[in-house]
Amino acid sequence: MPAPQKTARRCLLVASAALLSVSLTAPAALAAPAAPGTSPSATPPAQMSTVGGARLGRAGTQVDLANGAPVLPKDITARSWIVADAESGEVLAAHNAHWRLPPASTLKMLFADTVLPKFPKTQTHRVDPADLAGVGPGSSLVGIKENETYTVHDLWLGVFLRSGNDAVHVLAAMNDGVEETVEDMNAHAQELQALDTNVVSPDGYDAKGQVSSAYDLTLIARSGLQKKDFREYCSTVRAAFPGETKKNKKGRTTRGSFEIQNTNRLLSGDYDVSVYQGIAGVKNGYTTNAGNTFTGVAERDGRVLLVTVMNPEKKEHNEAYKETAKLFDWGFAAAGKVRPVGELVPPKSAVGAKGQPGATPSAGQAGGGGSPSEPVAGASVRSGSGGAGTALGVAGGALVLLAAGAFLVNRRWPLPDLVRRRNRP
Repeated sequence: MPAPQKTARRCLLVASAALLSVSLTAPAALAAPAAPGTSPSATPPAQMSTVGGARLGRAGTQVDLANGAPVLPKDITARSWIVADAESGEVLAAHNAHWRLPPASTLKMLFADTVLPKFPKTQTHRVDPADLAGVGPGSSLVGIKENETYTVHDLWLGVFLRSGNDAVHVLAAMNDGVEETVEDMNAHAQELQALDTNVVSPDGYDAKGQVSSAYDLTLIARSGLQKKDFREYCSTVRAAFPGETKKNKKGRTTRGSFEIQNTNRLLSGDYDVSVYQGIAGVKNGYTTNAGNTFTGVAERDGRVLLVTVMNPEKKEHNEAYKETAKLFDWGFAAAGKVRPVGELVPPKSAVGAKGQPGATPSAGQAGGGGSPSEPVAGASVRSGSGGAGTALGVAGGALVLLAAGAFLVNRRWPLPDLVRRRNRP
């Protein structure tokens, strides 16, 4: 193996960079975030980011139906949503895709995609009281106890299944603290071209200036799902979680466990929501400011779709899941019968490799300019464009060295790992 490729692999292991998929061929001024405790604007801004395609920067519903395509469900009330093919990256339909809104715990996907590769799942950590400092009042918790020892595997189950802010803070403490973790997450969001996203709190707890978008959450989920451990955690329905160490009547130390169940209702089901056929994750969220948010991935007949729904206006129980299921149904029925209205772009390093022109968005594209951002290179919409719709990929199955982050790319995911684990204890 040539020395540059050996170096790249070594850097990949050290940096724990993600593996993304792609093939050889390829086809703004942003709204000010709402402060915590206030409701976001009832209407999207007139101008939004156009990363992924010009139509994705427009307000309202974007879809291009061909002959025989089913119409979109009429009762979708989410302020923002997107339906995308997880493998090709084509956006089949979207509604206010780049509207910057509070993400709630769906932001934990970015936390996991950033931090998960840094620690082996067998590593253990004894929880110091300081690790749990800063967990917000009313947070969702898995039940981490001070001075108890947990494996990294335990902690990630707490993050994904119970959306435990306590587990997030312990992992952030292992990652040199919340401030460092927030910096890492924002840097990773920029690398993924999730440019609508600004992280303030790694657990998604309401914080002034903390925003993302349906487009970005879908992009982040797609990146995370390249990782085997990420797929395992987000598709686990229930698991045993370590309890508190106690002494029995004979003075012997014992430590039991208790069951935790995934709060993703399309995965675990509820009295008014059925388990969705082919569901395989990803993450749900709720805060007063964000409302209900959800990103899901599902596979049917060899096709994998990603759907993100943010803050349905209809406030019925489990409404975010119900609307997600309807959009999944539409997406599977419409696949191959609609012309894409945009695409999920690759990471900056993938676009920038081999001197691709215009690969790095300008400061205006990153948000904060006086006009809407322009699509990045390779972001024009092309029906049938290969793996993630990017201009870079793998030729002849050979590994290609990419720029910063050392991303290695192929076309398709290992789909068997996406099979949900409904019957596991």
